Amino acid sequence: MKATYYKYLLNFKRPSGTSRGILTQKETWFIILEKDAKKGIGECGILRGLSADDRQDYEEKLQWVCENIHLGKDLLWTNLIEFPSIQFGIEMAFLSLECDNPFVLFPSEFTNAKKSIPINGLVWMGDEAFMKRQIEEKITSGFDCIKIKIGALDFDKELQLLRFIRQNFTSQQIEIRVDANGAFNLNDALYKINQLSEFEIHSIEQPIQKNHTDTMAELCKNTPFPIALDEELIGVFSLPEKEALLQKIRPQYIILKPSFVGGFRGTAEWIALAQKYNIGWWITSALESNIGLNAIAQWTFLQNNSMHQGLGTGGLYTNNFDCPLEVFEGHLWHKNEGKWGFDFKESL
Repeated sequence: MKATYYKYLLNFKRPSGTSRGILTQKETWFIILEKDAKKGIGECGILRGLSADDRQDYEEKLQWVCENIHLGKDLLWTNLIEFPSIQFGIEMAFLSLECDNPFVLFPSEFTNAKKSIPINGLVWMGDEAFMKRQIEEKITSGFDCIKIKIGALDFDKELQLLRFIRQNFTSQQIEIRVDANGAFNLNDALYKINQLSEFEIHSIEQPIQKNHTDTMAELCKNTPFPIALDEELIGVFSLPEKEALLQKIRPQYIILKPSFVGGFRGTAEWIALAQKYNIGWWITSALESNIGLNAIAQWTFLQNNSMHQGLGTGGLYTNNFDCPLEVFEGHLWHKNEGKWGFDFKESL
């Protein structure tokens, strides 16, 4: 078996804002496996400044993986515990190599275009007019679950945006999720959450920065509506650490990004613990290309979670790969007639 890797820069169509700044490019890495005239591909979806494996030796570790590919998927996964995005890429690449179609890793009614996955419509940060326009576009196109990133505007303006939705749509018509990306101050987080409760919010993701577990536990205990942990899960590698975190904070939900938490195997560990402690969960992509998004979506469908999932649409970039994934009326579909725009020959 031969393994190679290479870097690929995804260019945003429009600079995209989060509470951590403006994104214009997204770095990703691909692992290509070759064996007996077959090829497989895996995406290592790192996000600089956020991923636990944002380290100087990242490319060195990819080189090590390719030199030791003979160890196999399971042993490599174990040896990559501090590199969750590479764990994900390795899982994908081996599955891709083993399948008849390197892009159909988990055949199902989803990949047969018979069923879809309900997803939330993501509203990116920006000025008030831009965010309002996005909200209107998402609702008009059929989304009944809107996720709004907050923490960049004046909080009163963000409340006005939520008020705009609720003046026109009830919570039964439109589900609102907000994502603070840790932007709230420790001292006034509960005050702000209480203000948000007026708008019948489904949940708030990561209201305060990670690693303030005492404060987060208090927030989860006293919140008027559910809190979902997101960044809090990043860098928590061992099963005992994962369980201790959930036992202490007792969140209402956890949000799982396979690229950030060790691929499908790491995500499955979190799901098992969430079920043990009666914690809800959903799965989210993390700005991967359509290669990684495709794999995440196929695996997500098999988890039989009826909630809206946080799967991107692949439409953020100017140089993404054409793929069969398509969003229609707030659902992600895998169209049978869709074609892949990835060429293995060009990548090698």
